[in-house]
Amino acid sequence: MTEGATGTGAAPVSGTVHWIGAGLSTGSGLAALCDVADRVRLWHRTEERAAGALAARGLTGRAEPRAYTLPALAAELAPGDVVVSMLPAPEHAPLLATAIGRRAHFACSSYVSDAVLDQVPEAEATGLTVLTEAGLDPGIDHLFAQGLIARAERAVGGSTAATYTLTSYCGGIPAVPNDFKYRFSWAPAGVLGALRAPARYIEDGAETTAARPWQATRPHVIDGETFEAYPNRDSVPFVAQYALPAAWKPRTFVRGTLRLDGWLTAWAPVFAELERGDDERIAALARQLAATYPTTEADRDRVVLAVSLDVTAGAGERWSGRYLLDAVGTTEESAMARCVSRPLALGVRHILDGSLPPGLSRAAQTAERSQEWLAELAADGVEFSFRESR
Repeated sequence: MTEGATGTGAAPVSGTVHWIGAGLSTGSGLAALCDVADRVRLWHRTEERAAGALAARGLTGRAEPRAYTLPALAAELAPGDVVVSMLPAPEHAPLLATAIGRRAHFACSSYVSDAVLDQVPEAEATGLTVLTEAGLDPGIDHLFAQGLIARAERAVGGSTAATYTLTSYCGGIPAVPNDFKYRFSWAPAGVLGALRAPARYIEDGAETTAARPWQATRPHVIDGETFEAYPNRDSVPFVAQYALPAAWKPRTFVRGTLRLDGWLTAWAPVFAELERGDDERIAALARQLAATYPTTEADRDRVVLAVSLDVTAGAGERWSGRYLLDAVGTTEESAMARCVSRPLALGVRHILDGSLPPGLSRAAQTAERSQEWLAELAADGVEFSFRESR
């Protein structure tokens, strides 16, 4: 990496990457960065655990292990470095503040929070890139959606009055179905917390809110296989983020979660506890679930991401398209780790080569850049398919 390789207005890039955390989502993306960065440091709870994580991934000698604390990281950060956070979302804001203070760029795979967003103007003013939503979901789902919208605009016309349905469902599930119909790919407490958050989406042309998202679960068929899908978070702001044509009106717009058929029944006792709303009991349930359904080296995960767009214009003119990613983990790497770390590493590569602008980027942002990223991800071994019809 050549120091100073930057885009217009961007701060110099040093070529050093600090990857913070080595949990379940840290996969071959870390190795990919070792191939292109001048120097990679892996920060974990202790130096020994960082060294062990590198050894497990065959990266001993290719990255430097470090014991993570925020002051320890700050002491080693230099202007133009890139900080990659694999920590829980609440820790991103203080980490970003430290990065900005040391004139370092920042990247993560999580949704952008208000606490992160508040710091973007300062980062942009100093030529720093803040890359967020650059994992699987959010991340690859954005690339798929932007790619579909661009194709539909070419086919139907962005100024043509039309209605559309856009659905984006993603799920981490067991490759071999179990009685629980689930495999934890992140902390059970986080899974339960997400289920307690209301979901806002568009259905039948109107904004709708599900106070308990699982109660909006419905069948979703993909290539003949029936899944269960439910909305999560707030889908509505993504209508603007995806820059859908103003002449198109949404019939349905929902981003949500995909589960195995039978999940709703298998999780009935969990939902009953969530409905009681006792925080202590829910915390105890999360610990119980972690003990009862541990993630082991023997089982294999599966990731399914299906993003579909159907546009109907006047005189019955219609265009439909779908991207599908369906990946299964291997003995070397889980599907979740591959699908989160690979796009994040790709985004970091584009910080290193200066092609991402200063300020906030949510994944690739534009349709043109999304197509470029998808081609690069395919070359990196992230497989997916595209289908369209008229």
